[in-house]
Amino acid sequence: MAETRAAQRAWWDAHATSYQAEHAVDLGADTFLWCPEGVTEATAGLLGDVSGLAVLEIGCGAAQCARWLVGRGARVVGIDLSAGQLRESGRLDIASGTAVPVVQADGLALPVADGAFAVAFSAYGAVPFVGDGAGLMHEIARVLRPGGRWVCSISHPLRWCFPDDPGPRGLSVQTSYFDRRPYVEADATGRAAYVEHHATMGDRVRQLVGAGFSIVDLIEPEWPTGHTSSYPQWSATRGELVPGTAIWVVEKR
Repeated sequence: MAETRAAQRAWWDAHATSYQAEHAVDLGADTFLWCPEGVTEATAGLLGDVSGLAVLEIGCGAAQCARWLVGRGARVVGIDLSAGQLRESGRLDIASGTAVPVVQADGLALPVADGAFAVAFSAYGAVPFVGDGAGLMHEIARVLRPGGRWVCSISHPLRWCFPDDPGPRGLSVQTSYFDRRPYVEADATGRAAYVEHHATMGDRVRQLVGAGFSIVDLIEPEWPTGHTSSYPQWSATRGELVPGTAIWVVEKR
């Protein structure tokens, strides 16, 4: 677990600026984008009316989503493991004129009081980068009040079977869906430099229910006609046949 944490922090610290520059068109300074298929909170409304509510973004990156929510009257705090990403958030605070309070912290040890938030969310952040998925869900449940909503978007678990190739090769199964070993890139010393963890759909259901959540919805966005994305492993070739994203909408019982 410690090696995963160190790898994630170092990788995102090193790549935060280039990542934000590469995806600036999609992410902007205050755009709430759920996934490469183009689903936005403005159109989907998965968090509901957040005006006046305390909202926590976990794995906030440069806090574009949080900044959009501030414009809708929410009281938002962003948390991320990477100091590099939080520096990018500070840059966008200045550029946009909207500041979001952010904290550097591990998703498994949120520096937040029990029941402090009405809503928590993560848009392609935190969840696949944490080795203890069940522990993460319990920690999120802890900081939510009863009835609080947790929404997260992740790569659809089915994509684990396929290589990250936007063309026809990306539709050939090469890995077992049931192989739960993490994807690891190692550095020259053999230590993990980048890690993503896999859980099946059933695993995620058990993690969420076990943490005290009730499932409200599971959204598997279809690929929109004519849609293009700056995320190279997403494409119409793949997106028209197999889902690329899973968006979980749950509430604390």
